[in-house]
Parts: sequence; structure tokens; C-alpha cells
Amino acid sequence: MVDRNATVAARPRANNDVREEGDPLEQSGQAILGLLRKASDGTNATYDQAMNTAQKLSDQVRAAEDRVQLLESELQQFAERAARAEKWLARIHDQVAQEFFGPNSTGRLG
Repeated sequence: MVDRNATVAARPRANNDVREEGDPLEQSGQAILGLLRKASDGTNATYDQAMNTAQKLSDQVRAAEDRVQLLESELQQFAERAARAEKWLARIHDQVAQEFFGPNSTGRLG
């Protein structure tokens, strides 16, 4: 049978700041807490660096998307200008053909 008084006596006291110099258990506990703090600090630094990098990349993607949108708009404008230029060239071609090579033309330039 388990002695309940022994279990209660083995529980740590509520005061977490109890330090008995030279106690290996206390030294080990403090060493573990120190390693946990160090690991936490390293993890926090890595997290901060990752978040900064992610923010920079997000800003770059947003800027690239804006640039793509601008270039697509310019492409549309140039495509419309090219279509208008083709219509003008066709009209000029037809006019030249009619004036110089049409049924009423004399075949002379000017």
C-alpha cells in the first residue's frame, strides 16, 4: 500500500524561488531553465527574422503585382494603337491603289 504522507512530502513547496546552494537538484533545475530561456530566445529571434523576411517578400510580391498590372495596361494601350495603325495603313493602301492603280488612274505619279 502507498503511504500518502510520503507522497505529500515529496511534492515541491509552492515557493519556486527556494534555492539551496550546492544542491545538485537545484543546480540541474536552474541549468534546465537557463537552457529553456536560451532556446526560447533563439526561437524568438528566428521567428522575428522569418517574419521580417516574409514581410519583405510580401512587399516585393505586391510591388511586382503592381508592376505587372501597369505593364498589362500599357500592353493593352499599345495593342489598341497597333490596331488603329493597321487600319490607317489599310486605308492608305486602298487610297494609293485607287489613285495610282485604279481603273480611272493614268498610271502617272503626280
